[in-house]
Amino acid sequence: MDSHVVAMVGASPNWNRPSFFVMKYLQAKGFRVLPINPAAEGQEILGENVFASLEQLPCKVDLVDIFRNSEAAGPITDQAIKINAKAVWMQLTVRNDAAAARAEKAGLKVVMNRCPKIEFARLNGEIGWSGVNSGVISSKRRKISS
Repeated sequence: MDSHVVAMVGASPNWNRPSFFVMKYLQAKGFRVLPINPAAEGQEILGENVFASLEQLPCKVDLVDIFRNSEAAGPITDQAIKINAKAVWMQLTVRNDAAAARAEKAGLKVVMNRCPKIEFARLNGEIGWSGVNSGVISSKRRKISS
């Protein structure tokens, strides 16, 4: 991934929500993730201040990760264009072809119906057949020490 600063629209302060897991994973991989959630504005999620909208961000973002429904992805994509983000990423089950076309016309890269956590892990060999490369289950014979 070429993006180092990610704005996560729909980030949740609840530890058991998918957006929380994705944010924590991306932070562990060295990304700065800025949470966007009007209901949690002013709070902190994983050490980052929560903003109500993309326009309030204090710095330029490379990627806007959308954890909202397909209909909401349209206006969020328009905001991403307005703030000059480099890319828009619509999470699993989120697809808005009209918004994607507007973003691509404005020069943004677009990914739909995918999760950056899953794709990053897949591309870096962290996902095995069981979904996680734990190293516990392997087709390789273990060396027996004598």
